[in-house]
Amino acid sequence: MLTVRKSHERGHVNHGWLDSYHTFSFASYRDPKHVHFRALRVMNEDVVQPGQGFGTHPHDNMEIVTYVLSGALEHRDSMGNGEVLRPGEFQRMTAGTGITHSEFNPSADEPVHLYQIWLFPERKGLEPSYEQKRFDESERHNRLRLVASRDGAEGSLLIHADARIYLASLDGHQQLRHPLNVERHAWLQVLRGDITVNGAVLTAGDAAALSEERELTITAHSNAEVMLFDLA
Repeated sequence: MLTVRKSHERGHVNHGWLDSYHTFSFASYRDPKHVHFRALRVMNEDVVQPGQGFGTHPHDNMEIVTYVLSGALEHRDSMGNGEVLRPGEFQRMTAGTGITHSEFNPSADEPVHLYQIWLFPERKGLEPSYEQKRFDESERHNRLRLVASRDGAEGSLLIHADARIYLASLDGHQQLRHPLNVERHAWLQVLRGDITVNGAVLTAGDAAALSEERELTITAHSNAEVMLFDLA
């Protein structure tokens, strides 16, 4: 079974300094049909203007994964971390018993375009932690590269959720096949470009939820980038 979530159907707010699309209910956007998918709770696509950002704010009991498509995002948190996240880099933050952090676009002239993803943790009350890694383009060129997992396999980020996150950059007309366990579920988010997945045509910002499928077949119609979530 495949269900498509089109980009234009997402919640949308534009505050001037922030242009944000919400796949699932978030902040002032409420949609009872789209609250979460399995452990996947938030899928926000944000564009933050130069010199702007999110002031210090709290989180708890959530696994937060951030990926920058273009520009740069400066991160500071109550654990003492102060890093700049750039294209090709992933950040994982376990909010656990509670943290505060801020996110800021340090550029004077370039917006930062990013995805921020929240997943329900496997249990509450985890010790807060932080991790950041870069995955080279060659590792994900025309193939799915594991970037986050429950066991940190293949050098991936360690997330405290029953999920595996993959990233792939595809050349136009390239086809990619990936086996799926019919007892699990998958979410495919199109970050860039145009693709067909299991017969459904998707463009940037679109997504597909898959259940009871044995295989994922992705065909890129242009240069594309996708993120795949394998979920319990």
